[in-house]
Amino acid sequence: MTDNSLSQAEYDAITDAAAHWCMRLHAVDCTAEERIAFEHWRDVHPLHAFEYEAMLEIWEVAGDLPRPEAVTSVARFKQAAPWRTVGIAAAVCALALPLAAYSGWNMGWLPNSYQHFEASDTVRQVTLSDGSQVELNLGSELIFSNYKDQRRVTLEKGEAFFSVSHDLAHPFVVRAADGRIRVTGTKFNVWMYEDQVRVNLIEGSVLVSSNDDLPGDGLRLGPAMQARYKHGDFTPQINQTYPNDNSLAWRSGKLVIDDLALNDALPLINRYLSKPVMVADHSTGTIRLGGIYNIKELNNLVASLPKVLPVYLTRNKEGNPVLNSIPQQTPKS
Repeated sequence: MTDNSLSQAEYDAITDAAAHWCMRLHAVDCTAEERIAFEHWRDVHPLHAFEYEAMLEIWEVAGDLPRPEAVTSVARFKQAAPWRTVGIAAAVCALALPLAAYSGWNMGWLPNSYQHFEASDTVRQVTLSDGSQVELNLGSELIFSNYKDQRRVTLEKGEAFFSVSHDLAHPFVVRAADGRIRVTGTKFNVWMYEDQVRVNLIEGSVLVSSNDDLPGDGLRLGPAMQARYKHGDFTPQINQTYPNDNSLAWRSGKLVIDDLALNDALPLINRYLSKPVMVADHSTGTIRLGGIYNIKELNNLVASLPKVLPVYLTRNKEGNPVLNSIPQQTPKS
């Protein structure tokens, strides 16, 4: 978003102000008066809000970049603040100032390339700045940042198929939920719903960790292998996939459910719905479902489930559809 009525100096001043407010609002000593002043500044002009949202994205990318030794030279921002907050603040300012950003790149804690992609109601193919190809499923979002020592993707939500350009000295790292997938060049798929993640390797090899804070690079996957993890898992669950595996059917616009219990099938369906479907109890969750469905028409599937399964639909107080099993009558003797 730009405003042609503003001079370059005025535009730069807004960018600097957005960086300042981003730092202050994340500071531990930010006052209520400062927050009120920020809201006033943000509401004065649409460009203020736009620039601040852009700074928030930079803040998110920079969140875990600086190393303690890298931020000592910028400690003037807030001597009493934790080094992590100081480093992020420096990163936000540096990305607003090209010369400082160049220094940040050489130090290895600022990217020289940043891309943000979303796919809403259609599958989308994108090319990252390193030449890697990514296919995004419906309702998916990712951020790519290119650093001196690694290429980094954050999968914010959804599902993506990666075809990574080979670069042994510049590894490609995907962060999904609490975990991490590390490669140098390969083809793989990452599916994420809430805190559940599933990684399918097609070609090459990857290292999968279920918790980015744990030491080590994780467990190695070979072709036709799958890793699953969720929040709290110490290590991923690893298993072999089969030749008829349908987990990548979304690339053809399909969702294949192969005789799965509703407890396992609903996360695959709910990824595409604005209101996730719930089950009323454990017995309902064990009812099995199968079929091939168009990923753009899954809202219709929800309404049709009572026609194909022994269930009826209700809604909870949040408005979510709830599946309830129909009690089976015991035959009279």
